[in-house]
Amino acid sequence: MNPTEAEIASRLQAAQTRPHTDGYADRETGAPKRAAVLVPLLREDGEWHLLFTRRTDKVESHKNQVSFPGGACDDGETTPEQTALREAQEEIGLDPNQARVLGRLNSMLTITSYLVTPVVGVIPWPTVFRPAQAEVARIFTMPLVWLAERSNRWEFNLLGRDHSVIVYHPFDGEILWGATARMTVDFLEILTTK
Repeated sequence: MNPTEAEIASRLQAAQTRPHTDGYADRETGAPKRAAVLVPLLREDGEWHLLFTRRTDKVESHKNQVSFPGGACDDGETTPEQTALREAQEEIGLDPNQARVLGRLNSMLTITSYLVTPVVGVIPWPTVFRPAQAEVARIFTMPLVWLAERSNRWEFNLLGRDHSVIVYHPFDGEILWGATARMTVDFLEILTTK
């Protein structure tokens, strides 16, 4: 599980099933609220890792949950990349100019009625972060190799759900599950599909 940045970008492009201009800024139609997250990739000791945050218990929704930096589209933002990079700057203090965007995963409708577009980007490592105290309780990474190991997660179906629910075993005291786990597995499937 050690593809190059170019290989990752190529695989993301090949897997994209929605056009890149999908009405991102249209907020008046009654459609799901638009949002984006940054899926931050980094190299540590020669291996790829994903960076996650654990939300505080002070946020409006998803209290204490593991997530990628991200949030709702602001007025004037026309692409998921703009939203994801702005949110990463607000939540963890990442300079948007330091992220190299490689591509997108397909958008996902969450149970909270957000249509979330994951944007994959490589960030420098090590990096000094400035977490937003009201939103981010912790910033940490998980190795891609560990995340790809099928025995490190459970998948089960719930009645009425389109996708299985994914829950990872605890890693460094953190539990990755729900939409963020689904995005992670979607990304891993893109990387490992021949």
